[in-house]
Amino acid sequence: MILYPAIDLKDGQAVRLVHGDMDQTTVFNDDPAAQARAFVDAGCGWLHLVDLNGAFAGTPVNAAPVEAILKVCPVPAQLGGGIRDMATIEAWLDKGLARVILGTVAVENPALVRQAARAFPGQVAVGLDARNGRVATRGWAEETDVMVTDLARSFEDAGIAAIIYTDILRDGAMKGPNIDATAALARAVSIPVIASGGVSSLADLTALRDTGVIAGAISGRALYDGALDLAQALRMLAEPGPQA
Repeated sequence: MILYPAIDLKDGQAVRLVHGDMDQTTVFNDDPAAQARAFVDAGCGWLHLVDLNGAFAGTPVNAAPVEAILKVCPVPAQLGGGIRDMATIEAWLDKGLARVILGTVAVENPALVRQAARAFPGQVAVGLDARNGRVATRGWAEETDVMVTDLARSFEDAGIAAIIYTDILRDGAMKGPNIDATAALARAVSIPVIASGGVSSLADLTALRDTGVIAGAISGRALYDGALDLAQALRMLAEPGPQA
């Protein structure tokens, strides 16, 4: 299982929110590129980047810090937030991003997801953010009646690289991930599922890994707060777990 350290970008800084609320912001680093280098130095194999302003604006806002991260970090990075058209997808991939994450458009324009996945095999992921099993869009500000599992299944034949599943009520709250819901989603589809939201301890990572069906986990606040040591977590995940 891959561990993705998260760098959430707001106004050019690395921050974390609670429950996706832009008014509940903690700034952890004024230099996101330096933060990314620290994660790479600890041994991570991927980075997870989010343009929080972009998620609300519907267009990239924190392009400068993302580009700075891409220049100094040798590991692949995935980015979500404000990526809602083919031109933006192509532009980011041309700049060296390994994978784009499409969230709002997965609900509002699923045809774009399919088009992008065909055009850029292995480089398009879908971000499914949910409250009580229902998908939320536009920076989590709007809740839909679409169920996460139904939307995920609709992309089974699209060729997307991964689904990033975030339980909004767990995100940034240090209360542990929704393991049951994430594992249920992973079992419902053949697409690799990455857990996000509330991943805050070695025990959380062990529990996610030991489901045998979850491909990755994203952690942010716990790494910044010191509740989770990245190097230690990566060593633990390198050890074989039980088979599903």
